[in-house]
Amino acid sequence: MKKKNLIVFGTRPEAIKMAPLVKAFLNDDSFDTKVCVTAQHREMLDQVLDFFEIIPDYDLNVMKPNQNLYSLTATIIEGMKPVLDEVKPDYIYVHGDTTTSMAVGIAGFYAGAKVCHVEAGLRTYDRQYPFPEEFNRQLTGRIADYHFAPTAGSKENLLQERTLNDRILVTGNTVIDALLFGIEKVTSPGYSDAEIEMLNAKVDLSKRLILVTGHRRENHGEGLLNICTALKTIAQEYPDTQIIYPVHLNPNVKGPVHELLEGVSNILLVPPLAYPAFIWLMEKSYLIITDSGGIQEEAPSLGKPVLVTRTTTERPEAVSEGTVLLVGTDAERITLKTKQLLDDDAYYKNMSQLHNPYGDGKSVARIVSYIKTL
Repeated sequence: MKKKNLIVFGTRPEAIKMAPLVKAFLNDDSFDTKVCVTAQHREMLDQVLDFFEIIPDYDLNVMKPNQNLYSLTATIIEGMKPVLDEVKPDYIYVHGDTTTSMAVGIAGFYAGAKVCHVEAGLRTYDRQYPFPEEFNRQLTGRIADYHFAPTAGSKENLLQERTLNDRILVTGNTVIDALLFGIEKVTSPGYSDAEIEMLNAKVDLSKRLILVTGHRRENHGEGLLNICTALKTIAQEYPDTQIIYPVHLNPNVKGPVHELLEGVSNILLVPPLAYPAFIWLMEKSYLIITDSGGIQEEAPSLGKPVLVTRTTTERPEAVSEGTVLLVGTDAERITLKTKQLLDDDAYYKNMSQLHNPYGDGKSVARIVSYIKTL
């Protein structure tokens, strides 16, 4: 009898990281696999589904204007009940640290399914940072029956929380599986994408490109202003660079960024990019300045040094390996470390050629093989 899988995700980052798992299970006759999206993010989620050619079997479509964590959590739990009643999955797969993952984990537990947590065991051990993601991840870890940890460090966190050793598998991160697939697709002859064509027209590939992202709520306000101050300084002192910043639509981000950086000749502010255009731009970049967790994992596989505008990270392996550097939101430190990467070829080469601790592109194969043994 086939094992019944239900894979659930709701945001763009989850969709990217779960897409290779969806494809692998759908292509394996040992499993009857269904896909459910909560659509916690709507437009950005749909872009990823289209790129990876995934058609969900169920769509909760929970996104509403001015939604809060109270209503979102309740809506997802209630929305999952009829799906779980119909599918009756043996295994339900959730990812990472989103409200979708936490709420679906609770619903899956209520339904008697075995909850499988992909990207398990990451910790800052500060439940307020990042908020609410750290709380979501810890709670999902307590609910889960099986834990797919991306690194040995993540496994150690779970063991310290008394998770059973035989319920943990170190897999690497599925984001690398997705990235390698994606880069091959967007660089293949004949691939066409309107955003990539737009970037090709606006980006000066003769310059060293600095890709910037920033949206985390803990950086809103003074932190973001400091980041923008550093970017403006770098742009003015290094005319041979071009800074490309896809600006988040949140008014707390969009307003200050445009106010401080619009009009600087070698800073290009663009709307948020879909996954294909973004990974194309990552591949073209010289270095990356970001507060994103996923980019910390992806960029080392492309040989791109990363400066992380956070004071702590739930992904310490890249810091230990030296592929990323925490710079916080101090304008002087951001400027100093960016200058070092631009001026010191040996320093740049050392960061760009280090081993990626997050995977080799075979994470999904390890997960599928493990589930077959259960």
